[in-house]
Amino acid sequence: MAFTGCNHLFYDWRIYYSQLYPSMDFITLKIIIMQQPLVQQIDDNTACINTSEKLHPWWYNLKYAAVGIVFGIVFYKAEIISWFRIQEMFRLQSFHMYGVIGTAVIVGAISVFIIKKWNVKTIHGEKITIADKEFNKGQIVGGLLFGSGWAITGACPGPLFAHIGAGFFAILIVIASAIAGTWVYGYLRDKLPH
Repeated sequence: MAFTGCNHLFYDWRIYYSQLYPSMDFITLKIIIMQQPLVQQIDDNTACINTSEKLHPWWYNLKYAAVGIVFGIVFYKAEIISWFRIQEMFRLQSFHMYGVIGTAVIVGAISVFIIKKWNVKTIHGEKITIADKEFNKGQIVGGLLFGSGWAITGACPGPLFAHIGAGFFAILIVIASAIAGTWVYGYLRDKLPH
């Protein structure tokens, strides 16, 4: 069984609170988790440096589900998840998707600039840290694989679940393939160039 979290994928291993445990039964794992401190200590090498240190009840995350549902509806209505729109983009027949992606890049760049410039905090007053990224050749290969999969399936990983909401259940094959690809990457990660 695979466990995912914080951009890490572990096969047959579990990571909790910066400690790695071999695969074990649920009861043993629950005991280990209960013995750990409630706040995870995050080191400099951890990908999830913006994890909230505040504890909230489970229903507190329902706001993210609501935003996700609205986001999916907007994607559907704007035809961003349309296979035909994606094929038009890859065939250079329409500006629609380039306009959407370009707008997202511009809004993202401005948002990151504002967050860094004015030290914007989360709604809970916690500091937002954006780590600098280093370029490596694996990004080229990964981008080509990502783009090829996007062109072949007509689906970007972001709105995959919006396809299910729209009634396109064939996308379940793509979701299973994406999960399998993520598992393979996690399994081979140490052997790949980074």
